[in-house]
Amino acid sequence: MGAAAAFVTLGDALAAAIARLAAAGVPEPRADAEVLLARALDTTRAGLVVGARRPLPGTAARDFAALVGRRAGREPLHYILGEREFWSLPLAVDRRVLVPRPETELVVETALRLAPAARRVLDVGTGSGAIAAALARELPAARVWASDVDTDALAVARANLARQAPGVALVCGDLLAPFRTAAFDLVAANPPYVADAELGGLAPEVRDHEPRVALAAGPDGLAALGRLMAEAPRVLAPGGWLVVEVGAGQAAAVRRLAEEAGAERCQAGRRGLGRAARAAWAFVRSARSARAPDGPPAEEAGAERCQAGRRGLGASEERSARAPDGPPAELDTSGFVRVEVVRDHAGIERVLAVQLGGGGWTRS
Repeated sequence: MGAAAAFVTLGDALAAAIARLAAAGVPEPRADAEVLLARALDTTRAGLVVGARRPLPGTAARDFAALVGRRAGREPLHYILGEREFWSLPLAVDRRVLVPRPETELVVETALRLAPAARRVLDVGTGSGAIAAALARELPAARVWASDVDTDALAVARANLARQAPGVALVCGDLLAPFRTAAFDLVAANPPYVADAELGGLAPEVRDHEPRVALAAGPDGLAALGRLMAEAPRVLAPGGWLVVEVGAGQAAAVRRLAEEAGAERCQAGRRGLGRAARAAWAFVRSARSARAPDGPPAEEAGAERCQAGRRGLGASEERSARAPDGPPAELDTSGFVRVEVVRDHAGIERVLAVQLGGGGWTRS
């Protein structure tokens, strides 16, 4: 890009930055250069057009050169800016969390369409807290939890949720392990889904900068998705939904995992339940529909807290965890009874949703 002194006008500086970013392989060099110059000048991209012939002040030139250097090194634009908008909510982001993607908003859209009356909601693997914040804003009557196994990610989520959705409770734990039976009406997730062999082929912004724990998902990319499909029937209330983002080309495999999980659970129930147990389960269902549970749905003893207090997480992560009233795990024999696959604007299958029930399998 050259020395800062060579930047005579805003237009000159912008042109040099665009050329440098393009040479570095940045996918949208003009847009990124404009955003970074606007940041250095504390103005808008529209303001750059108006002031294109103005001299670039020395301090702004130095700041701009530093920002462009970081982007030329393929650091994600939103890490440089420190913020990413999701669901029209500005969220702080850095190397501790994935940058929220526009396609993840499809998870929120699908969840709201399928479970508009959900009252107990979990965003599992919350990262920056994006999904939890959006769902909490759109479902004001719901109690929302956000969980992650990574305490660094939870620190970012805590700051974002304090600003955008302060009622959301945070839990540190591995996927659905910390939560009790029939705890949620809706579970949403953007889990890791990149196969190990594909990691090296990711864009440098992702491969070299975003947290590997939020990306890598075993040899087939299905490790986390498989666990969610297997564990969700335990934590979902009857009729509850699991809504997950999947990688391009993974929807069919994840559908099979859901079918297998539902079939295995129903078979286990038929083997293990007698008439009295079925009657007890029916009674619990009716009781739950008549009275809302109180208290967070995490296991009081045995829920992983990841030493949250020592890592700077707040009181919301350390709340007592008394589970809602519900049937013991051995009485829960429901399998998934409905599945939906949702495509993005490009026609790629990106979201899979499954509904818990107690009977056969249908597709839509």
